[in-house]
Amino acid sequence: MTCKQGTDIIIEQMTELLGRIKPTDYARPLQLFNGSSIGQHFRHIYDFYECLLKGIGDGRIDYAKRERDVRIETEPLYAKAAFQKISAQLCDLDENRNFVVLADFSSELNTERPSVESSVGRELMYAYDHAVHHLAIIKMGLKTDCPSFHVAKNIGVAPSTIKHWREEAGR
Repeated sequence: MTCKQGTDIIIEQMTELLGRIKPTDYARPLQLFNGSSIGQHFRHIYDFYECLLKGIGDGRIDYAKRERDVRIETEPLYAKAAFQKISAQLCDLDENRNFVVLADFSSELNTERPSVESSVGRELMYAYDHAVHHLAIIKMGLKTDCPSFHVAKNIGVAPSTIKHWREEAGR
């Protein structure tokens, strides 16, 4: 499986959830999240894919320069369409293409930021892992705040963990 195929799988998982969640549940601030919403977590995932696509064109990715489109965090069907657009744009990428990523380790203004060599494939892996992590958080929010909303067991779980579960079940 390629990094683009893995990305398609995770985006399909997200768009399936986005197609079912009520806008009020999606945008509601949750105590569990210190006032953040499920929609803000989806928007955060989206921002990383958007930075990746924009940065590839520029030859330099800067994940700190996120646009934070409020509609993506408040309107689940708008977010679904945005993720589908990202998925379509990823089809044409060369996973071996190299560029630099501008690192960001400090919260201080005007701190020097090192550039790190990377590739499209490596950054797709990063965005995938980042999405899995946030989907786990989203699943916790849904289970806590929307207990009747069904979320598949494998959502927000790394493939290596799912393989481990299967190995353990086979013993």
